[in-house]
Amino acid sequence: MSRSDLARTSKLTAPTISALVAELEAEGLVTDIGLREEPRIGKPATLVQIDDDARYVIAIDVSGTQRFTGALVNLRGAVVNRAEVPAVDVRGEPAVELVVELAEKLRALTSRPVLGIGVGSPGIIDPAGVVLEAVKMSWVDLPLAGRIADRTGLPTHVGNDVNLEALGVYHFRPAFDQDLMVVSIEHGVGVGLMIGGRLVEGARFAAGEIGHVTVVEADELCHCGRRGCLEMLLSATHLARRCKQVPPSERDRPLREAGNALGVVLAPIVSALNLSEVVITGPTELIDGPLLQAVTQTTRARTLPSTSDGLSIRSLIGESELTMLGAAALVLSAELGVM
Repeated sequence: MSRSDLARTSKLTAPTISALVAELEAEGLVTDIGLREEPRIGKPATLVQIDDDARYVIAIDVSGTQRFTGALVNLRGAVVNRAEVPAVDVRGEPAVELVVELAEKLRALTSRPVLGIGVGSPGIIDPAGVVLEAVKMSWVDLPLAGRIADRTGLPTHVGNDVNLEALGVYHFRPAFDQDLMVVSIEHGVGVGLMIGGRLVEGARFAAGEIGHVTVVEADELCHCGRRGCLEMLLSATHLARRCKQVPPSERDRPLREAGNALGVVLAPIVSALNLSEVVITGPTELIDGPLLQAVTQTTRARTLPSTSDGLSIRSLIGESELTMLGAAALVLSAELGVM
């Protein structure tokens, strides 16, 4: 946009816009890109735009069971470099050290200024980046954001991994509406929920914990101490195991059962919130096909047509960076206010 365009859009005065653009140019965030090419009366205006690579964000995902992954992400959400560290059975304080190690490893991959660090972690996390509880990581009341910031000297923001998946889809992947639910089955079962373009975390920051809703009568004990939890049917680990326990000709059966169970849980949520989009993430070979078909059929069968006619239920094939993209969005929002 030209400076005049910016003045009209922002309703600020031309001198104010010129001063602000000059300040942003001095910080390297904005750059001139030449004269406007389309024909207009008068002298062609000089256009300015955000320099996508003026700053990078370090984005880290610690939800994996085998490794922690990270990326350098530019201001437009493009991944410009990646790194990872092995993290088999790493918990507690060693896991914190490993996150710091990965952050420093990523910072060493660029000479550009780093805006901050975003981390996606399992568990219940408050807005200050304190991990109130993450059973998988053996973290309780851990001020993870503060610990990483103290060690690296960089602003650090931490969020629940599935919440960040929802942010990643909403900001950096095609989202059809401002009301969006992301269901992840990769590590357990969790939900990230966007309503009106804003992340819903709940009064105690535990919104989206649907994995331990009881959906069937079952003998197998869930790690939460109850039986019949959705997670025992739907999480990638349990579902893959159940598929291997049946003959290849019957493989569709456990997938349909898992999809039906998810549809039963989703139907009242979709109805209560009038959602327009549900995105399911996890292993493609488990989600696409019978499971996705069953989720869609069951959800529609249990909701009024006025609720579900416009509902899109889809998977994102091959997406492994949504948590990191959401972590980048968290930093961009906190540090620049652009998300």
